[in-house]
Amino acid sequence: MKIRRFFSILSCLLLLIACSKDDVVYQPKIKEDPVKLYKEGLNAFEENNFFYANKKFEEAELNFTETELAAKSSLMSSYALYGMNFYNEAEENLKRYLKTYPADKNVKYAHYLIAVIYYEQISDEKKDIAPLIKARDKMNFYIEKYPNTEYAIDLKFKIKLIRTQLAAKELYIARYYISTQKWVPAINRLKNIINDYEETIFIEEALHRLVEIYYYLGLTDEAEKYAQILGYNFNTSEWFEKSYKLFNKDYKIVKKKNLKSKEKNFFKKIVNIIKK
Repeated sequence: MKIRRFFSILSCLLLLIACSKDDVVYQPKIKEDPVKLYKEGLNAFEENNFFYANKKFEEAELNFTETELAAKSSLMSSYALYGMNFYNEAEENLKRYLKTYPADKNVKYAHYLIAVIYYEQISDEKKDIAPLIKARDKMNFYIEKYPNTEYAIDLKFKIKLIRTQLAAKELYIARYYISTQKWVPAINRLKNIINDYEETIFIEEALHRLVEIYYYLGLTDEAEKYAQILGYNFNTSEWFEKSYKLFNKDYKIVKKKNLKSKEKNFFKKIVNIIKK
């Protein structure tokens, strides 16, 4: 039985070898028309069929011999991935694009899209702060490198929102330290808000919390100092009212005056790719 099986297998092999003499074993894949692939990707993209669009843009990039068109295909592939909320894949593809096509005219858009990807992954102030930092740093990089672009205007607006969330994060941590009576780290966090995020809405509560802590610790001079700053700048604030209640009735409310220009500065320390 074994001998018969052996001869059967041998006969099959000989038959295959004989056939291979007349047949072509390998034929290279026919090169596809990259313009056709790109148009198919573009049509799918405009119909919000981002998955198919990404596939066609990837194929177009591989088939284009012109660097500019290959770069455009790569960038559109990244944008299709972004359209599906495939943030990690889009970021990786954009970084590959920047490395492969560093002289392409749309490099600034790639940097902008990376910044937007970071921005859209930001959660609330109770979550991880890392996405906030990444988004802020990337936006600062972009604004410094491409200050006069339309994308820079958009990022300047977004970075204000990021600064607000960073301030909220500092305040959230400060409140936790206050609840556990860890006064020194709480004071440090609150002072971070005063020094770094003075333009945000959280400045008023931060000043009040400092008044509250110093008053509790018996450091009346420090408490009064921050109460006066709070009253001078925000004397209609609910936080000033809370600070005022900590002191006796003889404590004078500092009325808000017309600030001099120097004093006013106390607290002030879109997709545009050619598709066709």
